[in-house]
Amino acid sequence: MTLKRPGTWPAPLCARDFAPGTALQAFFRWNEERWARDRRYTIACDLHQLYRRFHADGAGIVVCISHLAIHPVIQWRVRSRIVVSPAGLAAAMDMRSGFPDAPAIGPAHQVVESLLASIGATELEKHAAVFNAFEELARFVDLHALAARRPHRITSASPARRRILVIKLSALGDFVQALGPAAAIRRRHAADEITLLTTRPFAELARQSRLFDKIAIDRRPKLLDVAGWLTLRRVLCAGGFDRVYDLQTSDRSSLYAWLFLPARPQWSGIAWRCSHPHANLGRYPQHTIDKQAEQLLMAGINPTPLPACPRSCRSLPADLGQHDFFLLIPGSSARHPAKRWPARSYGELAQRLLEATAILPVVIGARGEEPLAAEIREICSAAVDLVGHTELTELADLVNAAAFTVGNDTGATHMAAAGTNPVIVLFSGASEPSRCAPRGREIRVLISRRLDELPVDYVFIEVLRAARRPLPASLANAHGLNPWGKDPHPDAPALAVERSVGASAQPMNFRTSV
Repeated sequence: MTLKRPGTWPAPLCARDFAPGTALQAFFRWNEERWARDRRYTIACDLHQLYRRFHADGAGIVVCISHLAIHPVIQWRVRSRIVVSPAGLAAAMDMRSGFPDAPAIGPAHQVVESLLASIGATELEKHAAVFNAFEELARFVDLHALAARRPHRITSASPARRRILVIKLSALGDFVQALGPAAAIRRRHAADEITLLTTRPFAELARQSRLFDKIAIDRRPKLLDVAGWLTLRRVLCAGGFDRVYDLQTSDRSSLYAWLFLPARPQWSGIAWRCSHPHANLGRYPQHTIDKQAEQLLMAGINPTPLPACPRSCRSLPADLGQHDFFLLIPGSSARHPAKRWPARSYGELAQRLLEATAILPVVIGARGEEPLAAEIREICSAAVDLVGHTELTELADLVNAAAFTVGNDTGATHMAAAGTNPVIVLFSGASEPSRCAPRGREIRVLISRRLDELPVDYVFIEVLRAARRPLPASLANAHGLNPWGKDPHPDAPALAVERSVGASAQPMNFRTSV
């Protein structure tokens, strides 16, 4: 065997070799901070060392492919010292005249080529290609064995139809935002059986999405509910799952990984020592959709689409079947009253929009929010009150049929954003839009430190912009806008509108700060 000392080998691959803000930079930085490192990180560092060492001899790629697919070239790895096996190196050099017909050769080539292409690259696709290539290679090669201190090759095999578990427990807004990642998982595992573990309120909506083959209900046992935990463990173990995608990524859902012992499946999430971690030290400030998209990218799934609200075949309520209508969502969690724009302001907005557009206002919300609808109807008597009368599956139909939606930062507004029409969402200082604002085809986020200080005029203007309706002349002149809400006069204090595209969102989003 040949011992190569640190001075003989090139500098190891590290986070600085990748473009700032990219998935691989985050992945490498996360691993560099840990004692127990991801097997893909270890293998990537090995490949970089081997390629740089033998590239001058014209054998860099051949040696790397042979190391992955034929015979490990590295015999021993201790910190910065690497022991090279003469037999492994000789086997690699024999491959210079041509590779044997082995199933792992193609995926091994993809891993090497995509890794080299990702260094210094900013394109998301190049980083996604590395993780996807590792997933393909893992179908034939045990990556844990290859990343061991003494690398060795063990052939692995995947079942023809794998069993996949997706975990998403609550709440409504988070559940809706997870529909995009769930669609990406469905696309990746089109031939596999996918089970969703969720709570009872979201079971019917999940069935309506047609993204899952089975639905399992989590009754969320309390800490000392031993019988409940044992029941949940039986459900999970009986599923025979090959991989789990934890889209909840909470302490509770991460704890579920321990319920599978001793036969723990592959796990995408943040559970301790999981096989496919979301390896980003800065994951917590990320927007929920960006966070889940990057989590899936590191598990070999990309791209992740925006959430899409599932429709049903049911007809709309009789009062709405023959009318154009828009939705008002004046409620939110009762624990966060600061997230609510006053119902009286919603009422004034409803009346003005009805007069300007002749479109019928419809008020929706959860049980217990009936007083909000009543206050709106005191000002706009034509408004239709459906508060407390719509199930989630019916709400999905309403948001897809509505001309547009105006709502607070609440779950129903996230559902509307996953529909097909514009949404205007109102944020106060109690929420952080950069982490949780809805995303969709056209979302306008209006931010006011206190929602009771948000003028109806500003919301009215943004709604008409979204609805592509002209402004009343008096209002346009007062705000220095042309009748279509665009091109403010140079000396007018126009609304500041920032247009930006989210990392996982292709359509344009709009943000207005008030």
